[in-house]
Amino acid sequence: MKGSRLTALLVGFAAALTLSACGVPPSDVIEAGEPASGVSPGSKPSVPVVVSLYFLDDGALKAYPRKMAEPVDLGTVLGQLFDGPTNGESVTATTQLPRLANAPDVTGGSGHGVSIKLPDDVAPLSHPAVLQLACTVAHVSGSFAALPKAAHRDGALASTNVHVLGNGWTRTQSADSCPEPWQP
Repeated sequence: MKGSRLTALLVGFAAALTLSACGVPPSDVIEAGEPASGVSPGSKPSVPVVVSLYFLDDGALKAYPRKMAEPVDLGTVLGQLFDGPTNGESVTATTQLPRLANAPDVTGGSGHGVSIKLPDDVAPLSHPAVLQLACTVAHVSGSFAALPKAAHRDGALASTNVHVLGNGWTRTQSADSCPEPWQP
């Protein structure tokens, strides 16, 4: 009987403490920084997409997958290409493209062409460097606004020409002979 009295006393004491905690006194508004933010109704969260950047692997062009957050445009993709391979990619990947202080000017031309204007101090690009550009441009999804929707037609690579312009020089390259892009 003594044990049940002690248990009942402890249960009663715990109930009294719980009930007394319900009376939280009112207070003024407490400032705690900026209002909450996040995804507004109707907007889509940023989703990473995978694009194929073309680097050289033992002298041969090879597609390297790169995750990028949407929205992605051709200027952003080419900026990544000119930045060169990441530390992980550089185990096998090299580039003949120069590092640029500023992103190149990219414009979609008529038909299936894209023009890339490089800064005036960039020397003429080698043939492999122009191929890196042409293949990357051709295999970027046609859903990006800055790219003419010519990269793929019926699952096959369409003819895409890239015109690279420098100070006093021009290179034009077709993407007809590019290796296939990276496949997950």
